[in-house]
Amino acid sequence: MHLIINNGSRELQNLIFMPVKIRLQRHGKKGKPFYWIVAADVRAKRDGKYLEKLGIYNPVTQPATIELDIDSSVKWLRNGAQPTDTAKRILSYKGALMKKHLLAGVDKGALTEEEAEKKFEAWMSEKEDKISTSEEKAAKAKEAEKQKALEAEREVNAKREAEAKAAQEEEEAKAKEEADAKAAAAAEAEAEAETPAEEEDSSEDKKEA
Repeated sequence: MHLIINNGSRELQNLIFMPVKIRLQRHGKKGKPFYWIVAADVRAKRDGKYLEKLGIYNPVTQPATIELDIDSSVKWLRNGAQPTDTAKRILSYKGALMKKHLLAGVDKGALTEEEAEKKFEAWMSEKEDKISTSEEKAAKAKEAEKQKALEAEREVNAKREAEAKAAQEEEEAKAKEEADAKAAAAAEAEAEAETPAEEEDSSEDKKEA
């Protein structure tokens, strides 16, 4: 599609026919990408020159980081720029498509600019509430998962400690049993060693008598 750039009013100025897309331009190191959201001539290289930087998108962070100049994005959309699928999802998520829709209603006379702005602010407020709720749920789920993992780790450690204690008690009992057996054997050997002497003494006493 060819773009007609103007100053945002109905009076066309600086007519420039140019096929424009709103797309992502990759930056960052290998394995840690982040993207600029840009308006660019479709004939330009993907990561080459662009007409305007509209925001950033970092999918590596948790949650993903998205910053967007909504008014500039809407300006490009209203002048015919076509977003890629990923860019369109970002524009929708941040409210640019909603604002474009509301401004189209203003153009048709269905809304005043004030009414459109109020509707947009209400939409954004509701959106932020939903995001906050989702983030809270995600945080709670993450915390619950963490607690579950800690409990599982405690159970494993407790089991290992119990097994180690049982093994130690068994080893101590075995050592005690061996020590008792040695002591009994020594006592028995000592008793056997003393018995012949007593018998010999008794024989000599009989002879003397």
